[in-house]
Amino acid sequence: MTDETQKLDEMGSEGMPATSQEAARKLVIKADELVTILQTHRETLRLRGMTLPTGVLETVNHAKARLEALNKQILTTLIELRTLRALADTTALLTSNLNLDEVLNQVMDTVLNLTGAERGYIVLKNRETGEYDQFAVARGIETNLDINTGTMEAKSGQARDFIISRSIISDVVANGKPVLTTNAQDDPRYSEQKSIVGYALRSIIAVPLTVRDEMVGIVYCDNRILAGLFQQRELDLLSAFADHAAVAIDNARLFTGVRDRLREITTLNDLLERIFDSIPTGVITLNNHDIVTTSNHAAGVIFGRDSGLVGNAISAILGGLPETLYNAMRYVTNSNIPMLVDIEIDLPERGRRYWNISISVLKAVQDQSDGLALVINDLTEQRAREQQLAEAARYLPTALLKNLRTVAAQDVAGQEREITAMFCDVRGFTSFSEQLDPAQLMSVINQYLSLSSDAINLYEGIVDKYMGDAVTGLFNTQLNPQPNHAERAVSAGLAMLSDLEALHETLPEEQRLFYGIGIHTGIAVLGNVGGSSRKEFGALGEATEISKILQENARGAVVISEATYEQVKETFECEPMTIEKTKGREDLTRAYRVIRRMRGTTTNMMFLDDELKGLLGGLDD
Repeated sequence: MTDETQKLDEMGSEGMPATSQEAARKLVIKADELVTILQTHRETLRLRGMTLPTGVLETVNHAKARLEALNKQILTTLIELRTLRALADTTALLTSNLNLDEVLNQVMDTVLNLTGAERGYIVLKNRETGEYDQFAVARGIETNLDINTGTMEAKSGQARDFIISRSIISDVVANGKPVLTTNAQDDPRYSEQKSIVGYALRSIIAVPLTVRDEMVGIVYCDNRILAGLFQQRELDLLSAFADHAAVAIDNARLFTGVRDRLREITTLNDLLERIFDSIPTGVITLNNHDIVTTSNHAAGVIFGRDSGLVGNAISAILGGLPETLYNAMRYVTNSNIPMLVDIEIDLPERGRRYWNISISVLKAVQDQSDGLALVINDLTEQRAREQQLAEAARYLPTALLKNLRTVAAQDVAGQEREITAMFCDVRGFTSFSEQLDPAQLMSVINQYLSLSSDAINLYEGIVDKYMGDAVTGLFNTQLNPQPNHAERAVSAGLAMLSDLEALHETLPEEQRLFYGIGIHTGIAVLGNVGGSSRKEFGALGEATEISKILQENARGAVVISEATYEQVKETFECEPMTIEKTKGREDLTRAYRVIRRMRGTTTNMMFLDDELKGLLGGLDD
């Protein structure tokens, strides 16, 4: 049996037209038998003086040779057919797979099987740089995969293996055609390269991977032992396979790129959705028909609907579009100018709401309007707080009210510090109150209390308490720290007396009462006092006690202690006086009556509002 016959038998004959090959093989056997018979008979006839007809044996030998050639050709054709069918099956498998790594490995394994090469690799074109430097898969060459670039590099000691083949790769890139050398040692194109000599490369084949006239990569194989391993047959076979393999690789690369891009987009979209939903203000977008296309979580809360916003008209969601909002939306749509609008609206789910809405145009292709974006701030709770604060302002000290938003951060649990305390009492109120009915009495006393509290607030003191016909004020607490607290308190006391004269001009003589004002600078403990259900900010200590004693010694005047006098003596003209009512304080024997602010000194008005500065112009004199 010939080698070709044995190879064919090993491959099997499923699906092959083996009848012709079998008939040819039998004819060869018959011809061989006939030649043997003729040779035997020729010897027998010669012994008898006879001979075969001329040319018979030559004709039979010639027929035998032709039959053997035909049989070999049939064997070769069948082998190629079997190879091509196997190649077709492999190609079909490749084109049905979109996993790039699997496709590359299948291509590389098929190439080695088709050519019988010792080593090989596939290099792909870098789509960013255009260079053929992405070594995708290799066999017979140990490599390290660079996970950052997706390319392979030869391990230490074999780095030149790639360098050897770069000249071959360069030729394929330059010409766009395959390269085949049966013995690189004798090939004039490469024999003088030291690397070819050093690595004793003999058989080399490199074929371009081309898709739609674009070279996407190159497949390379070599053998360092056998010369003539690769012939035209292997080149043709590999070239045919490369066309299909290139399509499979390109499809897999495209799929991998699309998959990775889709993964990035999905991740980015998830991130954007989380950011969108984390925005505390409501955000919705409307198309050109005022249909909600997107909304975040805050918008659902503001509208009182956890779901069901997207796909519905905003007028349906709101139970009717307020005219103010409708006009604003139409204006922004027509003018492309963003706009802020405040609206009041009654929601079925949430009642009356107050919204501040920022409206802007959504841009589509070529700057065409694609609808509107609405950013909604629900100010309902803020409005309610402002109304509560406005109501509380009637009862709370102004300084405390200003710090109400940050009072939790203040040290109101208890703090010892130097303050200036004021005690202001309306003189003669007890006997006066016996002459009026309660309603009229309350009206009159409120005028006096308002006058004194206004003066305290004017100089940013805290109106501490109302005690019947008396008012107490505190300067330089932790709620209203003031380096010139003594000056402020005395200025407030003088303002009370000045305003009192103006008030008397509007009251009948029988309702004209007077103030007694005491002021002391000293140490006090300040903080919240009271129970868990209600607390008040107040002061404990000698500062408030002494100010009350001084007030009892004041008759229509401002009386200050020595401690206060030491801090304001350069600003106010004062006269000493003897304390008559000491309430057991033997150390309290001397005080000062404030006469006026000294000429040449001015009120420190840096802390006052602009509208109040003008009111104090005449007071300083």
